Amino acid sequence: MWRREAGTVVLRVPPFPEQAVAPFAIIAGLQVPSVPTEWAPHAHPRHELVWVRGGTLTSRVADRVFTVSEGHGLWMPAGVVHGGRATAGAKFYEAFFAPDRAPLAFASSFAVEEPTAIAMTPLLESLLTHLSRTDLDTAARERAEAVVFDVLQPSEPRFALQLPGDARIDAIAEALLDDPADNRSLEDWARCLGISDRTVTRAFRQATGLSFAQWRQVLRVHRALTLLAEGFDVTTVSETLGYAQPSTFIASFRRVMGTTPGAFFGTAHGTPGPAGGVRNPVPAVQDS
Repeated sequence: MWRREAGTVVLRVPPFPEQAVAPFAIIAGLQVPSVPTEWAPHAHPRHELVWVRGGTLTSRVADRVFTVSEGHGLWMPAGVVHGGRATAGAKFYEAFFAPDRAPLAFASSFAVEEPTAIAMTPLLESLLTHLSRTDLDTAARERAEAVVFDVLQPSEPRFALQLPGDARIDAIAEALLDDPADNRSLEDWARCLGISDRTVTRAFRQATGLSFAQWRQVLRVHRALTLLAEGFDVTTVSETLGYAQPSTFIASFRRVMGTTPGAFFGTAHGTPGPAGGVRNPVPAVQDS
């Protein structure tokens, strides 16, 4: 995935306590890593839904990298091997769903073996927080679970970065994951790798469905989601990612995400309510 931050703690996920949670269709919990935390590749016997507040989560599944920011979650089907990384201080939420107890209407709305972005609405978050309680009686838990299945919906846009997985151009992907600000052109890379421009172009199209320039743009936006969630301003993020002007970065972000950084994070953080509070304490991102 991205260059590992200094001080990152790498954890192995313990076996799932299926016997302890067998009576429940949904179980939920919360972690707040004090340092950048990475989970080694693993799989669960239950479907998993993860989401964060006050940071981002990155997950690697085979040849794809998913970036989960506020307002969105990632549905990980049971049995899918994945690794993950959360930024320091992020509130990391997870909920596990028994595959044999999910209503058919819910299960049929997702590709069984495909990770899927989920819209984390205030209602869904509240229900899953409610289900994290240990004092709910059976009837109360079943009522809440039924509503969760009703409101759980896929989200747009999808936050998947397709990695090439092509030996001819993997070095380009590795270099850009390590340093998204690397501004070498397609021609520079072709000379560096000793192949033709057309070979690089065809390889990116065949492996990712995008041109080299488009793929690098998507990669930079993925990295921008993490940097912006950590509180860096748009100008700093644009410089960190190799853009000459903040306006160029904002235009690139809009092309990939369909909106500006300020509007995207403003929606994720929520707008002031009647009492003047907001759903999340992370400062809103301002376009500049």
